[in-house]
Parts: sequence; structure tokens; C-alpha cells
Amino acid sequence: MALRIPIRRRRRTKMIATLGPASSTPEVIERLFRAGADIFRLNFSHGSHEDHAARIATIRAIEKKTGRPIGILADVQGPKLRVGKFAGGRVQLQTGQSFRLDLSPVPGDVRRVQLPHPEIISAARIGTTLLLDDGKLRLGVTRQRDDHLETEVLVGGALSDRKGVNVPDVVLPIPALTAKDRADLAFVLEQGVEFIGLSFVQRPEDVAEAKAIAAGRAWIMVKMEKPQAVEAMDGILDEADCVMVARGDLGVECPPEEVPLIQKRIVRAARARGLPVVVATQMLESMISAPTPTRAEASDVATAVFDGADAVMLSAETAAGSFPYEAVNIMDRIVARTEQDPGWRAITDSNRPEPRHTSSDAIAAAARQVASTVEAEAVAAFTSTGSTVLRVARERPAAPILGLTSNEATVRRLALVWGVHPMLSREPSSMTDMVSKAVHAAQAEGFATTGDEVVVVAGVPFGTPGTTNALRVAVVG
Repeated sequence: MALRIPIRRRRRTKMIATLGPASSTPEVIERLFRAGADIFRLNFSHGSHEDHAARIATIRAIEKKTGRPIGILADVQGPKLRVGKFAGGRVQLQTGQSFRLDLSPVPGDVRRVQLPHPEIISAARIGTTLLLDDGKLRLGVTRQRDDHLETEVLVGGALSDRKGVNVPDVVLPIPALTAKDRADLAFVLEQGVEFIGLSFVQRPEDVAEAKAIAAGRAWIMVKMEKPQAVEAMDGILDEADCVMVARGDLGVECPPEEVPLIQKRIVRAARARGLPVVVATQMLESMISAPTPTRAEASDVATAVFDGADAVMLSAETAAGSFPYEAVNIMDRIVARTEQDPGWRAITDSNRPEPRHTSSDAIAAAARQVASTVEAEAVAAFTSTGSTVLRVARERPAAPILGLTSNEATVRRLALVWGVHPMLSREPSSMTDMVSKAVHAAQAEGFATTGDEVVVVAGVPFGTPGTTNALRVAVVG
């Protein structure tokens, strides 16, 4: 039998690629993985359960073939708000005209259309802004009644059937999980995905509800895409397992000049908590139809890396674009080149959050310092739930992190975490066995050779979640 060549990324920042019509065959999905995708995203706004089940089976087959763990992110749709239909399919609204939004299902015209969301009508007030079709049209509420809103068209344009509605000014009394989302959650939890993307979160309670349903079977990735979520960020991040800066809807509901600053705030807040954080949406948007990105897009990816994101994400570029492989390949190259720059390491070190006042975080901070002092080739961290590895990754050591676990779900989740090379490993039976397993893993995956040093971190007793209390320096024999 031919020897398996270990797959090692040449970068620490991870990559998520969205699957769709352009990337649904086993051949394309495997090619994207080998090119650099660490996590695959399934967008439950599109496709049937059968479609997604087939892609999950394909990913698991690639995982088995390559011997490398691959994470799967199931992104549920959330409460998508839309207008109704028009008699002619579309209308042209003029700036300054009046336009009514009501509950009547009668097809609309240039004077009115259905808004099948009484929650918006009841929550709106005079002066409330409504954004239609990803913010292309803007309405201002001039009168509010029980069954309709009278508005003035502030920015006109063409409006067609079922276009989306955003309400940036108001916390809407709607749950983050719809009936469709609950059915999708039941399906993906049964399928054993690692991450659930929670859309249109407004309050910490939205996250708590999803976590209760997941019951530890998947990490909840909160998508920060509404101003209300940014305002409630501390409470939301306290509930989340990981977080995504979802700049698509965030850019619709917030002024464009605020989005880069919000991105940096969210990344800093997540980093301080040790939560994996993803920067997403329109990163290489031009590659939907072009084989190369713009210079501004390349700079945008590099900025996310400098900010300290755990991962960057491709959406339509790989799901529906003409060049999915090229998009993954160039993003891999941009990230790897950015991390080779001396300024990146200097910024990473200067932005490191202070260790929290726990013995576990003290051990993680010490592991980074010891690895730097002895110039270790790797930091090997044993974990059952992932918490030990997350603590070490929070420190952003210069040495690569080997995330060693006997838990299959955990090893796949660690595919998202900055700097981590996740590996399945049997639970150590003793400190001597722990060191032996760490050294063997470092050698087997090509991180260390005879005479090199490896820093080893674990929690004792072994297999006890939440304990990180042991540190050793091992020499590869």
C-alpha cells in the first residue's frame, strides 16, 4: 500500500468554502479541500436535505481518503423578511412618492405591496427606515397603523417579487429560529455536523435557544449581521461557541464606513474570549466571474489576517462562481504570504490579549513562552472538548499547534481554530504516555525530527473537560 502523504497547510489562518451548484461533485469538493479549504459551508437558504446529505457524505468520504479531519458548517436561513408579489412582477418606485406596506395578499402595484410580517408593522414607528432589496431602495415610515405602514420613498428604484426587507432601526420581536430552521437543525444534528451558523441574531437569548437545541452536539457560530447584535455583542459572545463577521447584511443595515470598524471590534472581542472568529462575505467577490481577484480584495483578505481572524470565508465565489478552485487557491496564497511578513508576527504579538486569571490560561501562556524560548518545533495540546487547544490558540504561538484528541467531533471542530493541525490520538494513560504520543504525532506529521523539542500541554486527570494544568518539554528521540 502506498504511504499516505500528510496534508499540512502552510498557513495558520483557516479557510471556509461554501458548496453549491459550482462545487457539488466529489471531484470538485476534493480539489477544493486539497487546494486549501479546511471547512465546508452548506447554505440552508438553498437546496434540499437530500442535496446536503449527499455533500456531507462526499466530505466524509474525502476525509477518510485523505486521513485529515474536515469541519462542516450548516448555515441556517433564519427569519428572512420579504415583501409580497406584484401584479406585473416588478414596479419602479420614484424617490419622494408614497408607498404602502400592508398585510393584504393581493398582488401589489406602484402604490402598495404586501408585507407579510405583522411584527414589522407593529414595531415600526414614524421615522423608522426600511431597506429593500439589499438596501438598494430606502423607505421612511410616515404613518403607522395596525394593519399597514405608510412610507415615503427616500431612495427609489426597481422593486420585484419577494425582495428582502431589512429594518436596521428596530429590535423585532421575532425568534432567530423559524420552523424551517428547526427542521434543518434536527436534520444537521442527526447528520453530525460540527458547526451551526445562526442567522440574524439580535439578542443573547437567540443564541441560548439554539445552544439548548444543539445540546453540545455542534458548536453554535453566531453570525453578527445586525446592528442590534453589535449593540448586544458582549452578551451574545458570552453565549456563543464561535462567531462570524457576516458583512453582507451587516453592510446593508450599517453605514459602509462603519463596517470595517465593526469587523475589528468583533474580532478583538472574540479574540479576548478565545472564541474562534470568521471574517466572511464578498472577500473575493469579483472571482464569481473572473479568474483573479481585484487588488482591493486581496488587501481585504490580508486585513482579516492582520486583525487576527481564525478563518476567512468564500461564499458565492465557490458556491456559484465560474472559478471555485482558483478562488480557494488564491485565498490560500494571499493568507500564506501575509503570514510570512515580519510585520504580521509583530502585530500578532502586540495584539495578544492578556491571559485570564485562571491556572489553565496561565499554563497556555507559559506554553507559548516556553516554546518561543526553546525554539520548539510544535506545541502539542491534548484535549477532549477542545478547550485546552482553544486556550493555546488564543496565545497565538509562533510554533504550530498539534490539537490531539480521541474525540472525532472535537478533531473536526479544531479544523476551524487558528494555527491548529488537528489529529486523532488515543487518550494518554500517563504523563510518560502523553509525551510519547506527542512526540510520535510531531514526527509522523513532519513537524519535528530527532533532537527537536516539542512543548506538551494537557489536563490531568486525562479526559476531564476544562482542566489545563500540565506542561512538559519533550525532546524527539
